[in-house]
Amino acid sequence: MSEIAIGVDVGGSAIKSARVDLKAGALLTDRHHIATPQPSTPAAIGAVIAEAIAWCTPEKDTPIGVAFPGVVQHGIVRTAANVDAAWIGTDLREIVKEHSGYDAHVINDADAAGYGEYVYGAARLEDGLVLMVTLGTGIGTALISDGQIVPNTELGHLMIDGVDAEEYAAGCARERHNLGWEEWAGHLDRYLGELERLLWPDLIVIGGGVSQAYEKFLPFIHLRTPVAPAQLFNNAGVVGAAAAAAEEYRRAAKPPASPISP
Repeated sequence: MSEIAIGVDVGGSAIKSARVDLKAGALLTDRHHIATPQPSTPAAIGAVIAEAIAWCTPEKDTPIGVAFPGVVQHGIVRTAANVDAAWIGTDLREIVKEHSGYDAHVINDADAAGYGEYVYGAARLEDGLVLMVTLGTGIGTALISDGQIVPNTELGHLMIDGVDAEEYAAGCARERHNLGWEEWAGHLDRYLGELERLLWPDLIVIGGGVSQAYEKFLPFIHLRTPVAPAQLFNNAGVVGAAAAAAEEYRRAAKPPASPISP
């Protein structure tokens, strides 16, 4: 199989793509960056995904992964908070194939980022349960259990004292509520503590733009679980989508196990 895969990361403001070196988890090209069309309908985004894939010049049998900002259940988009509501109920994989001519592995964007960190980043091949939390305008979450993605966790909307956790623990909450780093970290600590109590993860990885300033808030996080800043930063979605597609390709190519004779 090819040691190269293509990753496409669909966002509410931009769609990014690149060829990815699967051994190193590194981009082989600069990220191709296209503004997300408005309105961000399936047809409009499908056309841009096709352009993003074509720019990466896929070869025969090159795995292609597409990360999407919403719940993607067996290829079907179930939520669309940051893109047009017309996406809900559509078959993302079919839309990609219709516009690009290529079959692709489709995945939730937070799951892609978490898988990228598991394969190449802060959680590299960590045993047990890895929880990734991305902090930005909202809160995204991903769970990786012994290398397997637990898809579509929406734990950013956990209720803390009757309030959606995103209100005070998201990355943008500091400015929204005029909080200092330590005060904001107190809200984040409370939120992460609830996740820790419910899930008992072996490692928590903090991603999103705020992770680059980890030294300003991680000292105020007091959990029993180790907490690490993400390493792939803005490339996590592209790299993770490519890696997940490559793994799906390998699984599909592997012959099924023969039944054990009595």
